[in-house]
Amino acid sequence: MKLLECILTDNDCYKTKRTINPQGVMVHSTGADNPMLRRYVQPVGGTPGREDLLAALGANPNGNHWNRPGLDVCVHGFVGKLADGSIAAVQTLPWEHRGWHAGDGTSGKSANDTHISFEICEDDLTGGEYFAQIYRAAVELTAMLCRRYGLDPLADGVVICHSEGYRRGVASGHADVEHWFPRFGKSMDNFRRDVAAERDGKEDDGMVYYRNLDDVPEYYRAAVEKLVEAGALKGLEEGVLNVSEDFCRTMTVLDRLGKL
Repeated sequence: MKLLECILTDNDCYKTKRTINPQGVMVHSTGADNPMLRRYVQPVGGTPGREDLLAALGANPNGNHWNRPGLDVCVHGFVGKLADGSIAAVQTLPWEHRGWHAGDGTSGKSANDTHISFEICEDDLTGGEYFAQIYRAAVELTAMLCRRYGLDPLADGVVICHSEGYRRGVASGHADVEHWFPRFGKSMDNFRRDVAAERDGKEDDGMVYYRNLDDVPEYYRAAVEKLVEAGALKGLEEGVLNVSEDFCRTMTVLDRLGKL
């Protein structure tokens, strides 16, 4: 997954500086036939790497992007097409910033207070190749966030879409993404299982990853444990290593050579 960063610093949501302790990820889609990221994401003056970002995203000549004041919506990221037609994700808020994406739910609670959010840029909902690409990118992005925050995508209420949030009483009445995924044989249950497999199993490079020390095979564990105890291997967060088999194998060889 290609991941860029273009924080929407001119959006009023960003200026609130409110934060959350992420407890889940909410998946949205834009509801408009425009798969281009530039429709929603544009760097403004002062954005780090502005010229490179503009070259990658392309310019929005209409000025209706989300990096401007006066909007009542803001998400943590988008998935869609770059100017060259390739698929990417763009982070648009700090992950722990409180977004404006879910609205008010009937329960009196809002997923704004608990969930990281991202929008998938819709096309006309008939493009099978595009759907496969953005679905995969969305899975990878969600798996990355689950690894980072120690979230179980299969646990109740952790990874949900906007329409599921509405039924749970923590979001406004939108249909996304259940109006789109089933057209291509996918449901949110499929999505959650794919996220779990991505988080805990194999990455796109074909390599096996071990989430924590208990997952590391016994023949690699002594070397990895030595690195953890020495403070040389800290992982993504407490208890979450996500180390590859290649890494474990290399460290085991070095340990046997007395280099650790």
